[in-house]
Amino acid sequence: MPRITMVGVTAPSHVLPGLPVIEELVRRGHDVTYVVGDRLRDLVAPTGARVLTHPSILPNPQSPEGEVWPDDIIAAQRLFLEEQIAVLPHVLDDGPADLYLYDIGGYAGKVAARHVGVPAVQLSPTFVAWEGYEEDMAEFNAERAQMPGFTAYRERFDGWIAPYGFEPDGDAFASRPDHAIALIPKVMQPNADRVRDEVRFVGTVFGPAAALGWAPPGDGRPILYIAFGTAYHADAAFHRRCVKAFADDWHVVISVGEGGDLDGIGPVPSSVELHRWVPQVAVLEHADVFITHAGMGSAGQGLWCSSPMVAIPQAVEQFQNADSLVELGVAGRLDMEDATTDALREAVTAVHENPAIAERAEALRDEVRAGGGTAGAADVIEALL
Repeated sequence: MPRITMVGVTAPSHVLPGLPVIEELVRRGHDVTYVVGDRLRDLVAPTGARVLTHPSILPNPQSPEGEVWPDDIIAAQRLFLEEQIAVLPHVLDDGPADLYLYDIGGYAGKVAARHVGVPAVQLSPTFVAWEGYEEDMAEFNAERAQMPGFTAYRERFDGWIAPYGFEPDGDAFASRPDHAIALIPKVMQPNADRVRDEVRFVGTVFGPAAALGWAPPGDGRPILYIAFGTAYHADAAFHRRCVKAFADDWHVVISVGEGGDLDGIGPVPSSVELHRWVPQVAVLEHADVFITHAGMGSAGQGLWCSSPMVAIPQAVEQFQNADSLVELGVAGRLDMEDATTDALREAVTAVHENPAIAERAEALRDEVRAGGGTAGAADVIEALL
């Protein structure tokens, strides 16, 4: 039985996107080990993989101070690096695998594969680098090279990977995988025509039960789904504005996430469902409009389900994702500071009543699903075994 080891990053937003692939590999009979920080054991265990845990130094949202990351990018990158340096001995002591999977920040998986002499496959939950990426990012990289701590960071990275036969270039090591599976729709990838053939875009992945667990109320109202993902949360005041804007005419489903303020939204009428978590694909299969933060996972699931969207980005790549969804013709965009009750109603009405958006969403759904999804990702991995 082939043995596969996955090296993850101890953050739910990194772990969750790839879990359906792990579950599918286990279902196909592979011996799969998932390496992750001990606090996420229960997140991974339901896949059926053996979970190999380790202490994590990454910020912990369950800690008294919450998930507090360093203010500057170099210090944050150093945390990822130091965790992976500490993880590598755990991975190697566990014995050799026939193939190593690794998250974009799970560097120890790539190093272990080189040490053992077997294939390494990156599972990317977001964009991948393209040909000419370094040139396109030259201005940013020049600024980054002047940041405090950069030289020490690069020396630490290069000194770690060089003994395993890698060129001493941490940036190239991180952005140039030998093989990669991008768990995003190709239509969301910048400069997709310049991405190397070693990257396979499979689109959104989820398990067979993802579309189960929720059913529409059957009251004839259009359905509006509002969710901002696992790592970012809209505040209660925003959700109260949504209730005010839509409760009279829509059936509204609100998911606030594990860290969201469910109690602060207050009493709601029967036309509004409040949840900490819902099976998102199950709701999107019926939703007429999706208000989303435009995280990559949510954007991909919206495209998979052909849901017209209103994107309200919060952080990091969500702003670019929101612009991409608008350019693709399946969404409107609204900034959070402008999301008044009236503006929310206008934005949702604009996408709901625009037949061109619905037609474009339907067309893109077929393109997105052609990537192969969960089964396609597992097929790529099996072909490399």
